[in-house]
Amino acid sequence: MLTLVAGGVVFPGLFLLSKNTLQRLPQLRWEEADAVIVSARLVSSVQAVMASTAGYIVSTSCKHIIDDQHWLSSAYTQFAVPYFIYDIYAMFLCHWHKHQVKGHGGDEGEARGPGSTWAVARGYLHKEFLMVLHHAVMVLVCFPLSVVWRQGKGDYFLGCLLMAEVSTPFVCLGKILIQYKQQHTLLHKVNGALMLLSFLCCRVLLFPYLYWAYGRHAGLPLLAVPRALPAHVNLGAALLLAPQLYWFFLICRGAFRLFRPRRSPAPSPPPARD
Repeated sequence: MLTLVAGGVVFPGLFLLSKNTLQRLPQLRWEEADAVIVSARLVSSVQAVMASTAGYIVSTSCKHIIDDQHWLSSAYTQFAVPYFIYDIYAMFLCHWHKHQVKGHGGDEGEARGPGSTWAVARGYLHKEFLMVLHHAVMVLVCFPLSVVWRQGKGDYFLGCLLMAEVSTPFVCLGKILIQYKQQHTLLHKVNGALMLLSFLCCRVLLFPYLYWAYGRHAGLPLLAVPRALPAHVNLGAALLLAPQLYWFFLICRGAFRLFRPRRSPAPSPPPARD
């Protein structure tokens, strides 16, 4: 319970601290919209570093992939639950401020009316539905399963799943660079390559690796592992993998647009002669 409360204090507190610092430092004095967006990305990156570090410690400490336990697995799981709740609201704040910057809200009084707020909320849910659903599943399904259903088994696998967050800082930096029209900088291209590689290894290929690790433990070939596992385990893995494949497709599409050679403009026709 104490770790749950700590997470509820740390993540919103870090967001407020970052936002206020960016707005008040004399060298920066960012507008609220910029401070909110960057602060939300910063908190997501901090959580990702903490989660992947915890995952690495857990997975490397568990020599027996089924029975070995590490206190950090359940502790960090509880600590991270408030993050997913906070992040749903933080993403809404980012969407709200982007909506205001684009000038869709009219004057300030109109922009803050209940009708406009509901319209922005609907736009937010439409745009970020998959991410909101992912966060809700993490809180309402994955958290109870990891704390109650596992009964102390499989900390190794939980540690590996936590390391899926390795790609998040690159995703956050990419979004910030796009927000500030830095798509064609070297930093954005290098970050894009790292994001693509880390997402592929830590989120997409993670699931075949987990099946392979279990197969090695049970003395089964990889293709025989799904048949040896209960149906609900395969279903859960498929439901977790599906959004990762979709997001990876979006990343690949963005990388193709970024790295494809630009077409030189067609030469203008010669002026007509009299």
